[in-house]
Formats: sequence, structure tokens, C-alpha cells
Amino acid sequence: MAYDNKNFSDNRNNESLYSKRIKAGKRRTYFFDVRATRGNDYFITITESKKRFDDNGYDRHKMFLYKEDFNKFVNALTETVNYVKTDLMPDFDFDAYNHDNENEESVPATAAETVNNADEGNVDDWKI
Repeated sequence: MAYDNKNFSDNRNNESLYSKRIKAGKRRTYFFDVRATRGNDYFITITESKKRFDDNGYDRHKMFLYKEDFNKFVNALTETVNYVKTDLMPDFDFDAYNHDNENEESVPATAAETVNNADEGNVDDWKI
């Protein structure tokens, strides 16, 4: 799920301007959120959210990625993934896991849809 926040110029509470959610298995979800600083600079937060086995909420781990590191991060991630795919597991069919990509598309939503889907959307909106 992705959405646009039209009020990004007055983004005092560090709301997400854009969000991409990736479900990974039954208990894990990754969130990629674009946020703005008070000076209208932008950064990305990457959050892993895992449902606890006792069904008592979620564990979250968050990473902040700043614009000056975007290219280094993408290059290192791509190089690492390619190493696994080509050197460690060349015969594995990684495309077999693309079956739920149609549910992971980035689609802008209205503010009302964002509020109504807060339990599925931005991890910062969750009551944990």
C-alpha cells in the first residue's frame, strides 16, 4: 500500500509522505516510508515488523536511510543479492516467490483511505 500526503510542506509530526508495504510470510511485514525533516529534506525509514508468537503485539526494528547513502545502500544491496543468486544459489527459482506481487503495487490513496487502512498501512499508525 502506498499513499501520497498532500500536506508534506507542513510535515511537523514526521508523517510518512509515501509508504510501500511488503508482506513476507505469515508474521513479517516490511515498510519503506519516505519522510521529511523540518527543513524539507527527505529520508527513508525501513521497518521490519514481526508478529509475536504469543499473539501479544508486534516487534519492530527500524532503520533510517539518508539521501547521501541512497546510492551506496542500493549498490551494496544489489551486489549482495546478486551474489546469493548467482554464486550461492544459481539453480534456485527466485521468481517462484513473485506470486503475490500484484498485491504489493504502489498505489496512491486518499487521506480517508489511509485513515481507514491505518492498521494495514504505516507502521507508525499502529497501536502496539
